[in-house]
Amino acid sequence: MRSLLLTSFIAMLFLSSCDKTGIYEQNISIHDEKWSMDSIASFSPAISDSISAHNIYVNLRNTTSYPNSNIFLFITTHAPSGAMLRDTLECILANQKGDWLGKGVGRIRDNQIIYKNNIRFPSKGIYTFEIQHGMRTDVLKEVVSVGIRIELAQQQN
Repeated sequence: MRSLLLTSFIAMLFLSSCDKTGIYEQNISIHDEKWSMDSIASFSPAISDSISAHNIYVNLRNTTSYPNSNIFLFITTHAPSGAMLRDTLECILANQKGDWLGKGVGRIRDNQIIYKNNIRFPSKGIYTFEIQHGMRTDVLKEVVSVGIRIELAQQQN
């Protein structure tokens, strides 16, 4: 029993020390791997640091049966001040030869695409990021999940 507790504690300590730059990460599963155009994934991280630079990534998980080599996303950001920003982001998921770019084994590919690099949040508070697919198909098949990751930007020495 003691060795099990010690092993669990060491594993927890190791896992918690692996990601020192990440401050927020959440992914939402897409029901039946069919993402409807009117289905908006919403994320609301609390930002407490308006001084440090941050990177924002879109996490996208697709299957190897996804019918396109890319996906367009509409991303709407709502700041605590009420300001709103709407962007279009193209995510390249396969190269020109048709080889999938994401990490993974089997039929699932994980992609982490940079959305904003080295930015500073103008104020502290709750920011809301809404992600909607912008493809010409109402229901986009073979998309497993979508998410947001915010991390501290690495300082250049």
